[in-house]
Amino acid sequence: MRKLDWYIFKKFIGTFFFAISLLIVIVIVFDVSENVDSFIKNHASLYEVVFHYYIPFIPYFINLFIYLFTFISVIFFTSKMAGHTEIIAILSSGVSFRRFLWPYIMAALLLASGSFYLGNFLIPRMDTVRRTFKNTYMENLMKSSGQNIHVQIEKGVYAYMSNYDLKRATGYKFTLEKFDNHTLEYKISADKITYDTLNNKWNLVNYIEYYFMPDEKLVRGKIKDTTLMMKPSDFYFVKEDFEEMNLIELNRYIEESRVKGADNILPYEIEKHKRLASPAAIIILTLIGASLSSRKTRGGMGLNLGVGITITFSYIIFMEFFRVFAVSGIISPFMAGWLPNIIFATIGIYFLAKAPK
Repeated sequence: MRKLDWYIFKKFIGTFFFAISLLIVIVIVFDVSENVDSFIKNHASLYEVVFHYYIPFIPYFINLFIYLFTFISVIFFTSKMAGHTEIIAILSSGVSFRRFLWPYIMAALLLASGSFYLGNFLIPRMDTVRRTFKNTYMENLMKSSGQNIHVQIEKGVYAYMSNYDLKRATGYKFTLEKFDNHTLEYKISADKITYDTLNNKWNLVNYIEYYFMPDEKLVRGKIKDTTLMMKPSDFYFVKEDFEEMNLIELNRYIEESRVKGADNILPYEIEKHKRLASPAAIIILTLIGASLSSRKTRGGMGLNLGVGITITFSYIIFMEFFRVFAVSGIISPFMAGWLPNIIFATIGIYFLAKAPK
């Protein structure tokens, strides 16, 4: 890497980490003031608050706003270079604008790779600790699936219960049906079904078994222990539990849910494509920022920062706009994740064409 590349690279990375560090401190201060009552009320220790909540919170927050602060950092230090006529001197020395962008691309690739690792592997692992703390001391993240729960637990096998009690790990008015080519061959009903966590079995109380194939038969009993291809988690949901899944686990969950016929996989697919698209946004916004702020303007850094902040918040608005469309089923989760990048990549091409040569 040449001296010029290293000079720009250090400015880029240094400005980014300085800006994001300042914001993290501010956000933590505001978060402490907002949640201190919950910490005190629920007797959370200082160790747990620091190491189980705020330490995992830092990478989560960095990755949440990484493309925003990448863009602002690029505009800030590039506008400063342009104001000092450094960019004019660089281009006048025979360096092409494309070559000038090389250290920007290298730094953006480094940040994009870090964002991909954070979002898909490190943060899900750390979020297990953060969300456990949050569930214990701040809000209950586990919610019942409500009344009249229907679940496909494997191909041709369907389970139903009127409701599921999370605290007792018990379901009521349970029915399981097994079909073979749309023909009912087995059915079991019970007044109550309870999960035995020690033996990983289900206990059925006051059950009736119906055998339809090859011969019809009916069996009644008081208690029956059985192994079923279902888990208690099939009958309740955890708020935004995809935050604890790495990319591999997220893909596996989506596939397993499809097999079970679950109807709540859309948020997981949206999250998957958002994780894949966000690192690409860092590179796109870096090129836009460098092209936008490399020309010396009368408004100086203030004008460039104003335009840059407008563009980044427009990106966030587009991202949320398309996410709502995906939740409504108007567009696919893939399009919701990648359309903002496609739109802003087009804007980036325009700014690159207008940049000083």
